[in-house]
Amino acid sequence: MKVKIGYRTLKTAIGTGVAITIAQLFSLDNYVSAGILTILCIKPTTKRSFRSSWERFLACLLGIVFSAVFFEGIGYTPFSISLLLLFFIPVVVAIKATEGVITSSVIILHIYNFNHVSWGIVWNEVAIIVIGIGVALLFNLYMPSLEKDLLNIRKQIEEKFSVILMEYAVYLREGESNWDGKEIIEVGDLLQYAKNLALKDIENHMLRDDDKYYVYFKMREKQFTILERVLPIISSLDQTYIHGRTMADFMEKLSSSVKPQNTANVFLEELETMREEFRNSPLPADREEFETRSALLYFLNEVEQYLLLKRYFKPGAFSKAE
Repeated sequence: MKVKIGYRTLKTAIGTGVAITIAQLFSLDNYVSAGILTILCIKPTTKRSFRSSWERFLACLLGIVFSAVFFEGIGYTPFSISLLLLFFIPVVVAIKATEGVITSSVIILHIYNFNHVSWGIVWNEVAIIVIGIGVALLFNLYMPSLEKDLLNIRKQIEEKFSVILMEYAVYLREGESNWDGKEIIEVGDLLQYAKNLALKDIENHMLRDDDKYYVYFKMREKQFTILERVLPIISSLDQTYIHGRTMADFMEKLSSSVKPQNTANVFLEELETMREEFRNSPLPADREEFETRSALLYFLNEVEQYLLLKRYFKPGAFSKAE
């Protein structure tokens, strides 16, 4: 069996050892707790790591204060611990430092084990907290780039969009297709994964606002909703209707232009030309032609919405060479 060691696992393993070593070099009591803090504070993204570290730091300092008040005021007994936690946990939740409950509980038990509170003990615990959290933040400052993965997923989505649009063109032209529709399911799954990965990438950039991929995938998601919506309409069209074949040619051209760069304006102009031709066409001869023309007009309006979503997308964030 092949065992894969992830980047986060590697950072956690090395960081824990470093934190314990530093705490041990300073001859701190309970020095292994610095390693526990490092394990708890290394998160999948830089932003989450900073947020988690802040919550744990705040909760730990608060735990020291509560320990001094309750243990010195009531005594070092199990009852004191229960009473302390009864008041302490709601306060931690109220100040939105929930992630620090477990960590601060360890600090509280350290002080309980010392059986007294002194400035030396307080500095010992603060040093453990600073070393454990500091090492975690230091190791989490660098995150591997997700650019390559995001670019790969973007290209996969564009390829599948192209296939879907081409299959729509085939059906509009011929009235039948051997397409099994698997791209519809695959695109839905890919878009969800892509958005999550893009959000992770955003959280890894603390000092710059870089959400180009997330915005792009959200735009594609809205377009995909339209593609799903028009599928039943396509299957109801009469393929002998001449305007249906015109739309088929249009969809085929659209299929070959699924890319980050904004080509929507060209297609919108062509779409408006087709709409004008539809308006100038003779009135429907019978009910069947009326229903076909209505369905085709609805389809044309949906395609227009598809293109408008792309027109409002700002493609400057992507290189034209991509």
